[in-house]
Amino acid sequence: MILKSIVNIFRCKTRSLLTMAGIAVGVFAVVLISTVGAAGTQEVSSTLLTMGVDTLLIQPADNTVSATLSNGDVTEAAKIDGISDVMPLMASVTEAKMINRRLDAYVWGVDKSADKLISLEAAHGRLINNSDAAAYKKICVIDEAFALESYGRSNIVGKTLKMFLGGKYHEFEIVGVAKSGLSSLQNMLSNIMPNFIYIPITTMQSLCGRTTYDKIAVKLSDPNADASIVRRVTQRLDELHSTTDGYECNNLLSQKGQLDDIMNIVTTALSLVAGISLVVSGISVMTAMMMSVNERTREIGIKKAIGAKKRDICAEFLAESVIMTLIGSAVGIVLGLSVSFAGCMLTGAPFVVNIGSLLASAGAAAGIGAVFGAYPAVKAAKLKPAEALRS
Repeated sequence: MILKSIVNIFRCKTRSLLTMAGIAVGVFAVVLISTVGAAGTQEVSSTLLTMGVDTLLIQPADNTVSATLSNGDVTEAAKIDGISDVMPLMASVTEAKMINRRLDAYVWGVDKSADKLISLEAAHGRLINNSDAAAYKKICVIDEAFALESYGRSNIVGKTLKMFLGGKYHEFEIVGVAKSGLSSLQNMLSNIMPNFIYIPITTMQSLCGRTTYDKIAVKLSDPNADASIVRRVTQRLDELHSTTDGYECNNLLSQKGQLDDIMNIVTTALSLVAGISLVVSGISVMTAMMMSVNERTREIGIKKAIGAKKRDICAEFLAESVIMTLIGSAVGIVLGLSVSFAGCMLTGAPFVVNIGSLLASAGAAAGIGAVFGAYPAVKAAKLKPAEALRS
């Protein structure tokens, strides 16, 4: 029956091709949106993970002034089971000057564990090490975006910059240019997100006149660990400082999950909007099948005269409408995946195939073919042999 239905579909090639083209356009839009959305979600997720989103950030609660963070707190946090690494952090929004240009910057005071917790990778030069922190060196690591914006090239190791800290400008030597997970996000949010600079945390403490830290970054051995580890960290710090709810923990991984959910909802909503064109194309399927019934009235009469039953006629026309939409959906899927793949290759984004969306698109197309082909099929089945032969 399938081969016979395909032959019947292409009796009028132009009409059938136009009908299938309408279906293909609708499926193409759905596949393109879902694939781009899936690729975007994965890109953001991987970027956030390289930024250190799979860590916990412990900091004093806003409602307390007695809670602080020191070296002892870092040591105690590292002893808790389920924690693989701990790093103290200091952070400040400041201004940097390079070759007579003033640039907004976000300076991080870090130690040697920075590459483990925020996935810093040296594109040029090196990262901060223990000797830098022990000697209170005025050295820094900047991100590539900062280097490109200042000098128009990424390798500027050995250059100097001036940074405003502790009420005055200090000169720092650039010992490394980092290719961090922030790069792609900074490109997208270049007008919002400042440039990042990393300096030894001891140097930042000295220049700012402090002995405490702003935050403690805690990396879990298992990113999927339950909330009990989070509670143990804050409870231990409360015990050390004799406070109650004096510390709060930002579980960035859960916030990443919320962001993923939002992006999935947006992608689904856009796909549904694109799917409206599928419904519209269903009308063209009905029109094509109605014209086919009118053109084949005599053929239907002959089939009924030699013993064809209503269900046989109905099944034949219904199969034709479903096969027509499936062919159109197959073309749309191939085109959608091809364009998505080409776009991902050009932009360097990961190519992700949303299998569920592909199956849903094909299923929706088949459903539309069945729904909109039902009336012409029933009409063909109800034709009386004598009247059909006289037409």
